[in-house]
Amino acid sequence: MHVLVVVGHPLTGSFTHALAQAYAEAATAAGAHVRVLDLATTPFPHDPVSRTDLAAHDGSTDHLDPAVAAMVEQVRAADHLVVLHPQWWGTYPAVLKAFLDRVMLPGVAFRYGDGHLPRRLMRGRTARTLMTMDSPRAWNLLAYRDAAGASLGRATLAFCGYRLVGRTTFPAVRFSSPERRARWLAQAARLGHRDVASRSRRAPAPSPPATAPAPSRDAVPSP
Repeated sequence: MHVLVVVGHPLTGSFTHALAQAYAEAATAAGAHVRVLDLATTPFPHDPVSRTDLAAHDGSTDHLDPAVAAMVEQVRAADHLVVLHPQWWGTYPAVLKAFLDRVMLPGVAFRYGDGHLPRRLMRGRTARTLMTMDSPRAWNLLAYRDAAGASLGRATLAFCGYRLVGRTTFPAVRFSSPERRARWLAQAARLGHRDVASRSRRAPAPSPPATAPAPSRDAVPSP
């Protein structure tokens, strides 16, 4: 199982980063191949964006900036995508929005056909989101109408075909105690282990061939 953990926080050393580390370490211990993409430290092109930067209609990324093309390939290689971010202005930071705009491209994450609904190119993959916030949970629901969940979870990830396995919010982080933060880190670790274990149980075992193929004279034995 290949897991991509995207940390959508523009500043290093945040509690969001600590949650990402706890999740990634637990998922790795559960047997997954985990890659962490930290948007706070990943070079991202900020040049004026052209129309061609925002599409990959034939699926090719040769026309993209090499840094963006590398991110696209990381997303394509992941069976499970985890996005962590703080709540900023009711949704998420601009660095995460830029990642979504430049990487979840038509031709990569979805493709329009003749009808109104797109072809969801990320079908068969799963996703999870984790959001830190300083506001109470009730305020996020009543005042913001859970704008981050609607934008990231439904209008982006589900739109592209990901099956959302969960969304976790960590409210009032600024006012939390060290003990509570420790419990949150343990919760992130449990989610990392659970996601890998549950997907492993769902994955069908490969069917053995009906007849064993004859060995090639040029075959090299596996180490």
